[in-house]
This record gives sequence, structure tokens and C-alpha cells, in this order.
Amino acid sequence: MSLKSPLTKDRRKLENQTGKRQSVVVARERGGKTLPFVVAKEADALPIIRAVVEPGTTVHADEAAGWDGLHAFFDTKRINHTVAFSLDGACTNQAESYFSRLRRAEWGQHHHISGKYLGAYAREMAWREDTRRRSNGTLHNLVAAVALKHPVSRMWACYWRGRQALRT
Repeated sequence: MSLKSPLTKDRRKLENQTGKRQSVVVARERGGKTLPFVVAKEADALPIIRAVVEPGTTVHADEAAGWDGLHAFFDTKRINHTVAFSLDGACTNQAESYFSRLRRAEWGQHHHISGKYLGAYAREMAWREDTRRRSNGTLHNLVAAVALKHPVSRMWACYWRGRQALRT
């Protein structure tokens, strides 16, 4: 007799999927900005990538089928991670560095990231990745200056109490 926990369901099977799952896709410039996007599936990011990446740019991607459409618009280098992390100049180490920071933030800092706020957390980690070489004092002054100039956020107002606090 084998008892299976409901937590051990194979989430790859359609009957075990809720439809709530989202993907974070990132476009990174070498030595530049990190632009994260939240989409339902990776293939949905192709129009976004086309909008933010200049024509003639070399794009690096992994072997996921959702990225096949990149070849029609960009010089695309693909890497199969089961073979190597970098091969013939193709690598996704820039994106992997960002995703490592995002995963670590969920596990170590935030403990849970709601789908509703996934885009905001993804942008925060992009900012942290882009400014990781600056001193803590510089970052503190930057955050303080921006926070003092910015109006109250409607998205984050009453975050811990839910929306009922805004209704009163």
C-alpha cells in the first residue's frame, strides 16, 4: 500500500496544472540594464523581446522551443545546457545570474512571492543586479532620494492588511 501526498503531483501533467503559473523572462545587456517581463509562458515574450531589443543585435537563448521564433528577427545563439554552459560563444550566463538572484531572494528574503506582485519583485531583483557593484552608501542615498520624491504607491499601500484598509 502506497500513500501519495497531494504535494507529489506531477505538475507537468495538464490535469495537475492550475493555469496560474507565470514565467519571468529577462533581457540583459552586457554591462547594461536588466529588463524582466512576466508572461504566461516563455513563447509569449517574443513580441516583447522584439520591442525592446534593437535589430541586428545578437541574442543568446537556451534550447527551449519557445525561443525558436528569435531566429527570424535576430542573430541568435542557442545553448543546450545538458551539453554545456557555454559553447561556441553562446551562453546565457547573464540571464542565469539574474535568475539566481531572483530565486535566492524568494527563498532567503521574501519567503513567498505572490503572482500579483511577481513583476514588482522581478524588477527589484533587476535593480539589485544592475547596481550590485555600487557601495551600500550610494545605494542608500539613491533609494532615499527616489522614495522621497515618489508619491504613495497604490499597489503597495496596505500590503499586509489587504485591500480593506483602503476602503475605509
